[in-house]
Amino acid sequence: MIRRHRIRRPGPLIALGAVFALVLAACGGGGGDSSSGPTEITVWHGYQDTEGTVFKSLIEKYNNEHPDVEVSDLYSSNDLVLQKVLTAVRGDSAPDVAYMFGSWSPNIAQIPQLVDMSAEVAEPQWKWDDFYPGERAAATVGDKVVGVPALVDNLAIVYNKRLFADAGIAPPTADWTWDDFRSAAAKLTDPTKGQYGWLIPADGSEDTVWHYVPMLWEAGGDILSEDNERATFNSEAGVKALTLLQQMAVTDKSLYLDTTNENGPKLMNSGKVGMLVTGPWDLSSLPDIDYGVQVMPTFVGSAGGHQTISGPDNWVVFDNGDKRKQAAVDFVQWLSAPEQVKAFSLGTGDLPTRTSVAQDPAFVAQLNEGLPGSGVFVENLSNVQKARPTVEQYPAISEALGQAIVSVMLGEQEPKAALDSAAQTADTALAGK
Repeated sequence: MIRRHRIRRPGPLIALGAVFALVLAACGGGGGDSSSGPTEITVWHGYQDTEGTVFKSLIEKYNNEHPDVEVSDLYSSNDLVLQKVLTAVRGDSAPDVAYMFGSWSPNIAQIPQLVDMSAEVAEPQWKWDDFYPGERAAATVGDKVVGVPALVDNLAIVYNKRLFADAGIAPPTADWTWDDFRSAAAKLTDPTKGQYGWLIPADGSEDTVWHYVPMLWEAGGDILSEDNERATFNSEAGVKALTLLQQMAVTDKSLYLDTTNENGPKLMNSGKVGMLVTGPWDLSSLPDIDYGVQVMPTFVGSAGGHQTISGPDNWVVFDNGDKRKQAAVDFVQWLSAPEQVKAFSLGTGDLPTRTSVAQDPAFVAQLNEGLPGSGVFVENLSNVQKARPTVEQYPAISEALGQAIVSVMLGEQEPKAALDSAAQTADTALAGK
């Protein structure tokens, strides 16, 4: 059985303006090419345990099939790789390929040695449209494509079947509305047992924002304007989404506010929480309950439909001379091809980054057999329609929005006032003031 070994949450949001100023000033050209023997390239990644084993097997396969190239890998913690890449670039020793969080795309786009993949992925053999829209959006900054999708995930409802049955509630369906969700959460809540209908991260971090944004999109709103010049999350849609959270937390008291952002799987596993909105990474942390998975609810009458959010990560290529650059591009193309995507997903339990793989019934059945419920997360990838804005100021925007959401759920502010205040902070950041 596939067992996930890490908790996957949105990547850290880092403001690195000062560091980039030093990097941009100090950068020179890429490293030289080897004149004889196979072209050697290095891949930095954060894979460990099962993922690390599967990834190394793919590299070995590539090297055996491509004797003119020698790919080596170097483990680097995903959380720290951006800083390490910046330091390496400054010292003219950048990796050829690095696994990097999609939330870093605006920062990555500024690195002079970045290989803009826009011309590459436009070639038919890449089948760029086979990647999900949210993945492509997270890899695109302006007219640059800064990377190729390496990982995709999403949020869905994970629920305790026994608690639903005990409360006389029918299991969630793909047609559920947020009204249905709220009603079920209220019925699942029992203060005498310390039992809640739903748990949400409430530390004001990007994880808090991650849970709110799909609701914002489903209500017909967005985080920023189309030109990314002003905040729009304080729209009528934004207020509607946050009002629901207020009603559940303050009025119904059916929402457990996890201010440490560490208790979700533990409380779910112990039967104290009826529902989580989480990703496939938490499924292996629920061995003690019979759980089900269903797509996110939507708002009645909304054109937004059943949307979800993803934090796609990317394979980023750096220019270390023509031969190494071409070898790196070729390796990433091979690694992200359907055959390798399928092999990696089945070996690790990660979701497939390509639609063609996700639409293979035999693949989905095999993946779901290894980790029950993962098949629904695969299907839910079709609801990944948008991505967070790829702007440098996003960390400041997320922080303001996260604090606003928490203040409302704690009963300290009203939704409209909290969002207006956060929007003002976001607009200031966007204006560079």
